[in-house]
Amino acid sequence: MNFEIKNKGQKTLFRSPFLEKFTKSTPELIALAYVPVLIAMIVYCFTGMEFSLLHFAGYFFSGLFFWTFFEYLMHRYIFHFVSENPRMQKLQYTIHGVHHEYPRDKDRLLMPPVAGIIIATLLFFLFKILLNDNAFAFFPGFLLGYLLYGMMHYAIHAMKPPFQFLKPHWRNHSLHHYKHPNLFFGVSSPLWDYVFGTYSKIKE
Repeated sequence: MNFEIKNKGQKTLFRSPFLEKFTKSTPELIALAYVPVLIAMIVYCFTGMEFSLLHFAGYFFSGLFFWTFFEYLMHRYIFHFVSENPRMQKLQYTIHGVHHEYPRDKDRLLMPPVAGIIIATLLFFLFKILLNDNAFAFFPGFLLGYLLYGMMHYAIHAMKPPFQFLKPHWRNHSLHHYKHPNLFFGVSSPLWDYVFGTYSKIKE
């Protein structure tokens, strides 16, 4: 990522104002897009599928845990992919590079709803193929993980840590943005950075 980090301003990605709107999001939009789906699936698990509480909890918390792994892989290998192809470089910039150039742009701290819903739908059908009806319990956990990650990512860039125990998350993500873009890929959890060797005790 060869650009100067700018803590003010916002990048225009498309000449069309219509398309430009689809590159932005807010916490309210994200909650409106996903929370009803999450609640509806949980209700369906107990009313339509008649899952036991233990059965539901096992898959739900597995989905929540799996999100942390998925988040790490996406951030490290998709958002930070490197290519010599100019078109791929432009795609990478549009997906994530713009966030690194303008890390305080609050409109681009969360994945835009349209793109996010398409990806979420594809993932749900993949989980359905792999887990059958258990996907209706697994996916809400996965979705909750995404929402917690999104809210944490937004908070890290938009405000100071509200609690002392959250300071390491703020510190690590700040180091990722301003000094070490090849370290600290986990936002909601540092677990997979420890596992895959991308965590460091570097001082600020």
